[in-house]
Amino acid sequence: MPIIQLNRLAAIINGKFLCGQDVAAHVPVKTISIDSRTLADVSSCLFFAIKGVRHDGHDYLEELYRKGVRNFVVSTEDTPLVRYSDACVVFVPDTLEALRQLAATVRHGFHYPVLAITGSNGKTIVKEWLFELLQDELKIIRSPKSFNSQVGVPLSVWNMTENFDLAIFEAGISQPGEMEKLARIILPTVGLITNIGDAHQENFQSQAEKADEKLQLFESCELIIYCKDQELVHQRIHSKFGNEVSLFSWSFTDNSADLLIRAEKEATATTLYFKVNGEGTSVEIPFGDAASIENACHCLAFVLATNRLTEQVKRRFSSLQAVAMRLELKQGVNNCSLINDYYNSDINSLEIALQFLNRQASFGKQPQSLILSDIRQSGFTSGELARVVARLVKLYRVNRLIGIGEELWKHQALFAADAVFFRSTDEFLAHFRPSDFKNEQILLKGAREFRFERIAAFLQKKYHQTQMEINLNALVENLNRYKALLKPETKVMVMVKAFSYGSGTVEIARALEFQQVDYLAVAVADEGIELRQAGIETPIIVMNPEEHSFEMMLEYRLEPNIYSTEVFQQFDAAARRLAVSDYPIHLKIETGMHRLGFSSADELAVIARRVPEEGRLRIRSVFSHLAASDDSMHDAFTRQQYQRFKELSDVVVRTQPNPVIRHLLNSAGIERFADLQLEMVRLGIGLYGVAQSAALQVETVARWTTVVSQVKDVVPGETVGYSRKGRVEQPKKVAIIPVGYADGYDRRLSNGAGKVWVNGHICPVIGNICMDMTMIDVTGLAVHAGDTVELMGGQIRLEELARWMGTIPYEVLTGISQRVHRIYIQE
Repeated sequence: MPIIQLNRLAAIINGKFLCGQDVAAHVPVKTISIDSRTLADVSSCLFFAIKGVRHDGHDYLEELYRKGVRNFVVSTEDTPLVRYSDACVVFVPDTLEALRQLAATVRHGFHYPVLAITGSNGKTIVKEWLFELLQDELKIIRSPKSFNSQVGVPLSVWNMTENFDLAIFEAGISQPGEMEKLARIILPTVGLITNIGDAHQENFQSQAEKADEKLQLFESCELIIYCKDQELVHQRIHSKFGNEVSLFSWSFTDNSADLLIRAEKEATATTLYFKVNGEGTSVEIPFGDAASIENACHCLAFVLATNRLTEQVKRRFSSLQAVAMRLELKQGVNNCSLINDYYNSDINSLEIALQFLNRQASFGKQPQSLILSDIRQSGFTSGELARVVARLVKLYRVNRLIGIGEELWKHQALFAADAVFFRSTDEFLAHFRPSDFKNEQILLKGAREFRFERIAAFLQKKYHQTQMEINLNALVENLNRYKALLKPETKVMVMVKAFSYGSGTVEIARALEFQQVDYLAVAVADEGIELRQAGIETPIIVMNPEEHSFEMMLEYRLEPNIYSTEVFQQFDAAARRLAVSDYPIHLKIETGMHRLGFSSADELAVIARRVPEEGRLRIRSVFSHLAASDDSMHDAFTRQQYQRFKELSDVVVRTQPNPVIRHLLNSAGIERFADLQLEMVRLGIGLYGVAQSAALQVETVARWTTVVSQVKDVVPGETVGYSRKGRVEQPKKVAIIPVGYADGYDRRLSNGAGKVWVNGHICPVIGNICMDMTMIDVTGLAVHAGDTVELMGGQIRLEELARWMGTIPYEVLTGISQRVHRIYIQE
């Protein structure tokens, strides 16, 4: 990343100093930030206050000043920062455009090749695989993780330095008009388009329009690489560029393509046959799925088009691994939390991982430990790299550093005295014991060659092999898709009751708090207390409060749902005993569901009068539940509920001295009745990937997997399972998997009703499901002990699983036992 004096930087973005101009020539800017939650290097940081649809960076300026930030770019001249004598504030009309201009200026300072990758799918994987294939031949800088947005691209390009031979940047768009801005920043010399699919299609009139928008990225390119089998891509490239740019196409079927590839697939591997200079050759990849084969072909096309196919690169195709563009949060030994981010090793991803470590540790007030290997392809000399790492370790307040590798070991004098270093992973494993780690957050960050999975196995708490993987990025994406249906000022309450619909309460709550949701909702006080003890500060409402827990609720700042006069009197008495004042409560109104809630306007009027008179409590919100917002047959009834709620809630709202929030809509209501959103909505099952319409494009959050324990042949006439329900009439191959109804794999899925996904195939359950085991029919398939089995996820959809069980997705998710280990992943 460059270091630019603030006065020069202000000139680049055509900024006007509101204050601090006299010292700006002596202020070096090393880091750029747009997020007040991820700051570390406050002394040399420049904060761009960007205005979004729902959040405005200007709202956090004074908070940032208190944290130590002194340099700001703002788009409003009326800022309280000008009263601080040591603040440097630069005004521009548009802070996001200023950030783009800064990145574009940085880009113009370098003349090595820049590859830009766009497309609907596969951008990140192709980028990472090209890095794996070419990292020994070239020094490569690339986008961190999947930084490909209007903000992610300039932050990626900002990191360019003269120490590299090739830059690889992703570019993603969601609506017309965006790509021209990214193209101006990246200014690529080579372009690669992966494919055109349905992602973000709702914002384009046609796929052709979307393809033309994406291809704007390549207007500065000397070479464009694409798949000729994608007819739309082929047509639009030739229409737009004709003979003005060198084109390199590949195909599975078209002999006229520059590269013709024949793929021979096996269950878990594929050989790609092709010709180079008229001679046949091949590479093998360790994948059999169509998406991975396509991504590998894009990589092969780039390597051939740029004349970089050496024997060593060919061999590396066989060792490509599934891209771990994610952090995995697991439970470790001795009450530790283990964050796995190995096999993704560079300075940018290290800083992102340290931010995540910092956030997780701060919730539980736990010490932070970093186990780090040598970093390859950093663009620095080994001594420079060690200094950068030492600076990051200090900035992010890492309590213990364990360095592994010859380079870190060689420069250990640059680190604090309590850091320890080992030349190899084997040396570390020989020296440490699991008992050396207790009550701490541990980040594993290592290059592939150091095989940190051995350290993960050493430190991870041992579970049986059935687990549920929770994708926090998908959860956040779902949250944002629902937010897009709301007005910017509408608040969001998220339901985290029932173990967050089976996904794990504390970890989900941490992710939601980081996203700054307005409220969390739990079912009972114990769930709320657990969140408070884990460090969650977001307001929490208890939907089913019980009198025995009222004093604990007050102690832990949990806000009750008051649904009757009796409950109001009980909670008011507890508030009186603890001498509290102005304590927030929430009134539940019955509008047609006929569950909990006030039905009488007179009862509500009495409480509405008493609360402000007595001063112990404060009515924070009034709400009700919709009975059938997911069913169009009952839309008239839903609107009747809305009218009833407006009438009854007005009895409260108009009599209170404070603003009272009204909330009625659940997930289906947000989607189907956005015009009824009032001041707040309650998001539940939609957050976890169940929507009323595919148009909303919510993502599956949970993936439930297990492994094959044993495979055996069963001859005709034999039976499988209890009560001999699985009758075998033809020779069968049966696999046993370690999951049963005690794990939540419901017995209703027995005897073919349920199905699983193994090695690219759907396999039915055979026989009755047992308490801890299930048998599946894998006849004719290459299935072995240890193979992964998907019970629910990308291939076995939650809605399908619910349908096979004859129930609803809620029951499936909440029925998955807590003995099923949860793993949390995040980019």
